[in-house]
Amino acid sequence: MERQNITTFEEAVNYIYGIPKFTGKHSMEDTKEFLHALGDPDRKLNIIHIAGTNGKGSVCAYLRSILEAAGKKVAMFTSPHLVDVRERFVIDGEMISKESFLDAFHRVYEAVFDGKDTCDYHPTFFEYIFFMAMLLFAESDCDFCILETGLGGRLDATNTVAHKLLSVVTHISLDHVEYLCDTEEKIAAEKAGIFQPGAPAVFWNTSEEVSRVFWEKAASLGISAACVSKEDYAFLSFAHKSIDFSVCTRYYNDIRLCAKTAATYQMENAALAVRAAEILAHESEKPFTLTAEQIKTGVETCFWAGRMEEVRPEVYVDGAHNEDGVRAFLEAVAQDGHEGGRSLMFSVVADKDYEPMIDKMVRAELFDRFYLAHMKNGRAISGERLQACFERYPGLRLQVFETCEEALRTALSERKESERLYIAGSLYLVGEIKELLRDDQF
Repeated sequence: MERQNITTFEEAVNYIYGIPKFTGKHSMEDTKEFLHALGDPDRKLNIIHIAGTNGKGSVCAYLRSILEAAGKKVAMFTSPHLVDVRERFVIDGEMISKESFLDAFHRVYEAVFDGKDTCDYHPTFFEYIFFMAMLLFAESDCDFCILETGLGGRLDATNTVAHKLLSVVTHISLDHVEYLCDTEEKIAAEKAGIFQPGAPAVFWNTSEEVSRVFWEKAASLGISAACVSKEDYAFLSFAHKSIDFSVCTRYYNDIRLCAKTAATYQMENAALAVRAAEILAHESEKPFTLTAEQIKTGVETCFWAGRMEEVRPEVYVDGAHNEDGVRAFLEAVAQDGHEGGRSLMFSVVADKDYEPMIDKMVRAELFDRFYLAHMKNGRAISGERLQACFERYPGLRLQVFETCEEALRTALSERKESERLYIAGSLYLVGEIKELLRDDQF
């Protein structure tokens, strides 16, 4: 790859988006070596590492909110973004500026070319932004750095960091089997690869078999581990599009919490984040004071875009992007207390196992009509293929559109006053819809 003259934020973003065209994934040794060339920025950070199939971003968000309620300055690296790539980099509650993004981009860029006109090693898209995050966060004077893995765990670029305070693994399910593994236990073993000697671990009890993988990995490393399950929280009530629930904690007895969301699956993610915060405060090498009131404040003030988010009155977007995500989405819809009709706008990427997702959505019998759309993303499934899948189920009220814009306009124009519109199936769809809704014409 030859050196280019990149001077603006937009040019930097376009360059990063173009990286997959000319580079592939590297070894962990390559990534560690490049981190060292950048000055080992990860060694300046107190890292909380989070992996899993579903709920990673939500757990990151709840944990960040709890820590900030406790007066801590937190840096957070997550993926994917919905509209703006800078969403992946949050410091002290704020997305980084374009100037900071461009500065970090250039520092990585200079290290890649090392004064030459060509380079032998070039980071992938994800590696590049991970390196940028490490540089930005190392200079942020943050108390904690929350780091979400990308696709995997053991071999993920983020797992090259030298020192962690805590490892967290969320719900495990089958996803990206072409890149990872074909059983939940094998996927759990890959996710457990983020466990590190000296750092406690917290994990979600997906099943007895999956939990056994985590217990055995923790024992082999000589670290303490905590398991959180459905027994650790209890739904209480819906109130004004919020969820009242209680969480059983180690240090504060039962705490009654309120989550500002209609997504019942967030009780699971919040409970996992609460336990992670407890262990971080009381059992890690960097203990701090954490109160029940701070936990309550953190959960109540948390916001995580694209997860049962109300983007317009009675219009919700949700990134239910795999079969287990669809299960959680449908459970939330079934329990949302809405008494009017419901419709669903749906799209998905072609490399997902989308037929079981569609089957669940149709058989749930929660939606009066379906709007199917073709996304702009290059991985998107065609409208024709979506239509063929849905037409296997007779009697559906179904419309197919060439663009998300057309689908959204029609769905909004046809929506009755008492009807609730859900938009789900892919985080890329959520991002495209949120970007469309920024336009005053909608």
